[in-house]
Amino acid sequence: MICCKGEKSLIAFVTGTVEFVSPEAVIIDHNGMGYEVYCPNPFVFQSKLNERVKVYTYQYVREDTLALYGFETREEKALFNKLLNVSGIGPKGALAILASGEPHGVVQAIEQEDDKYLTKFPGVGKKTARQMILDLKGKLDDLFPDALPNLFNPEQKQSLTHSSEQLEEALEALKVLGYSERELKKVVPKLAEKEQSTDQYVKDALRLLLK
Repeated sequence: MICCKGEKSLIAFVTGTVEFVSPEAVIIDHNGMGYEVYCPNPFVFQSKLNERVKVYTYQYVREDTLALYGFETREEKALFNKLLNVSGIGPKGALAILASGEPHGVVQAIEQEDDKYLTKFPGVGKKTARQMILDLKGKLDDLFPDALPNLFNPEQKQSLTHSSEQLEEALEALKVLGYSERELKKVVPKLAEKEQSTDQYVKDALRLLLK
C-alpha cells in the first residue's frame, strides 16, 4: 500500500509504555512490540518513561520510506497532515514547524500572510512560505472546533531540576530539526542561564530562534 501526502493514516494512535526517548523519536512498547514514533519534540515524553501514554500517529508510506509520526493531540496530527499537502514540505519540515509547540503562531502567520515568520523555520524559504499561505489560508480553523483553546494555550510542562546534559540533548534535537551549529550558538548563552527539562530547553530555544 502506498500512502501519499494527505491520505488517511492506517494507524490512528498507539497506546503503550514509553521505553526510550531520543532526539528524533520515542519507542512505545505496545504488548511487547516496540513502535518507533518520530515526534516534533520527543522530550515531552522524557518525564513519562515507563509510563503508559497515548500517542496520535500518522503512518507515512512511500516507495522508499515507512515511518510512524506521533503527536500529543489529534489537532497537532491534523495540522501535520495539512502541512504535508503543501508542495515543498515533507515530514521532517512539518515536524520542525510543529516543534515550536505554538501552532497558534503558525496558523496566525498563515492567516495574516506573514511569510517572514514562516521562513524562520528550518527548510522553509520564501517560496515555500508563500505556498503555505496559498494552500492553507482559510482552511485551518475547522481543524480545532472544540479543542482550540487548549491547543492555542498549551499548559507549561512542570519544571524539573536537570544538569547541562538536558541542554545537550535539546541541542541534538534541534540539530535533527535542521538548525545549524551557528544558529544554535546564538541562543545557548540565554538557555544556559537556568536549569530545566530537555523539553523546555527545546521550546525556549525555538522561541528564541523564531524571534
